[in-house]
Amino acid sequence: MSTATLPADTDPRIMDLVRVQRMVNIWRMKGDRIVFTNGCFDILHRGHVEYLREAATLGDRLIIGLNSDESVRRLGKAKDRPLNDQDSRARVLTALRAVDAVVIFDQDTPLELIRTIGPDVLVKGGDWKEDRIVGADLVKAAGGEVRSLKLVDGFSTTSLVERIRHGG
Repeated sequence: MSTATLPADTDPRIMDLVRVQRMVNIWRMKGDRIVFTNGCFDILHRGHVEYLREAATLGDRLIIGLNSDESVRRLGKAKDRPLNDQDSRARVLTALRAVDAVVIFDQDTPLELIRTIGPDVLVKGGDWKEDRIVGADLVKAAGGEVRSLKLVDGFSTTSLVERIRHGG
């Protein structure tokens, strides 16, 4: 028996920029309302799940812009972040029923993705004030909506990592 492992199947909901643009066009022809959010989603926890579930209720299709490993490092979270690589984080997100597409982006912000997708609703967590949300001006100018959703108290990846590191 060979010890070689088979390549993992690629999830069709993990898309590049061209494919997500095609899907958005198809969804729009069907009349679907497109919701977009972005983040690192390094260690998926209850706060993420509730946030994504609420975001999904704001439309018919939820697209997540996922920071690449390099863009997470540039955000300066910690030297060893992300803890999970971008492919693993994308696969975990697509396991959620509410998620229709995940697009990994390498830029410092998701502005290019937002321009390409043109979401009807742009969503971030409650720690983001609307005037600081990247792309808010574009979405509003196109007649879309920008929402800052309430966070679940006590749940953040940074605090979770700290509790794990310090045995709390």
